[in-house]
Amino acid sequence: MRIAVVVFEGFDELDAIGPLEVLRNAAEGGADLEVALVTLDGAAEVTGSHGLRVRPDGQLDPDRTDLLVVPGGGWSDRAPRGAWAEAERGELPAAIAAAHRAGAQVATVCTGAMLASVAGLTRGRRAITHHSAVEDLRASGAQVVEARVVDDGDLVTSGGVTSGIDMALWLVERHVGAEAAEAVAAEIEHPRHGEVWRATPGPRPAP
Repeated sequence: MRIAVVVFEGFDELDAIGPLEVLRNAAEGGADLEVALVTLDGAAEVTGSHGLRVRPDGQLDPDRTDLLVVPGGGWSDRAPRGAWAEAERGELPAAIAAAHRAGAQVATVCTGAMLASVAGLTRGRRAITHHSAVEDLRASGAQVVEARVVDDGDLVTSGGVTSGIDMALWLVERHVGAEAAEAVAAEIEHPRHGEVWRATPGPRPAP
């Protein structure tokens, strides 16, 4: 499974790095996952909202992505760098939409849900975002669900910042298995908490 965590200028660091570490720990534990930190334009370096500078692995290829993880950052304060700026620019939402059309599952952290919204993915879908942007999400036509993680099939969203870790652990459980998710949670010493709302309750979906 090819997983891309996309970052951009002004992204919230923990939104991206938390899920990245969870997913790479699962891969190191034997899961068949290829996890890459990518940018839309192949930039050699990107600076997060708190000043962390990262060197991504490469460029996003929407046609070769099975799972796209989208962080937030800078939405609610309309920052000149971050999710709001990327939404205004339009190129990243277009790439998210292209990946989804090509068959990728899209998973968002915090106000990354608003980038999925601009991509046209949330209308009529169940979703959640950071509490400061819930009304924006609702206005986009989403059915807001008050849960830490909301799994609506090919669209998985999570609330603010640290909920991305729980979302990533849920994605490991969904695609690899509960045992793998618990092993990663134990490795990073993260007690899983908060509700995972699922569109289809019952047995775990097959990978």
